Amino acid sequence: MTPVHFTFSSAFILGLMGLAFNRTHLLSALLCLEGMMLSLFIAMSLWTLQLDATSFSPSPMLLLAFSACEASAGLALLVATARTHGTDRLQSLNLLQC
Repeated sequence: MTPVHFTFSSAFILGLMGLAFNRTHLLSALLCLEGMMLSLFIAMSLWTLQLDATSFSPSPMLLLAFSACEASAGLALLVATARTHGTDRLQSLNLLQC
C-alpha cells in the first residue's frame, strides 16, 4: 500500500470512526460524513489520474455533486430539527414520535 493510499484510507476510516463513536450532535455527524466524502473524492480523483483513463473522469465530479446534495439535505434537516426540538443533540430525538 502506497503512502497516498494509506493517507486517504486512514482519513476515511477516521471519519467513519468519528461517525460511529461521536454521536452527540447532528452537526458533528454531518461533518464526519463530509470528511468521508471529501476523502473519497480526492482518492477517486487521484485514481483516475494514476490510471490515465478518460472514461472514469466524470466519476469524481458526480461524487462531488452527490456530496453537495447530501450536505444541503443534512443542513436542511439540521435547521428543521433545531427549530422543532430546540437542539441538535441526537439523544433528544425520538424516532418513534411523529
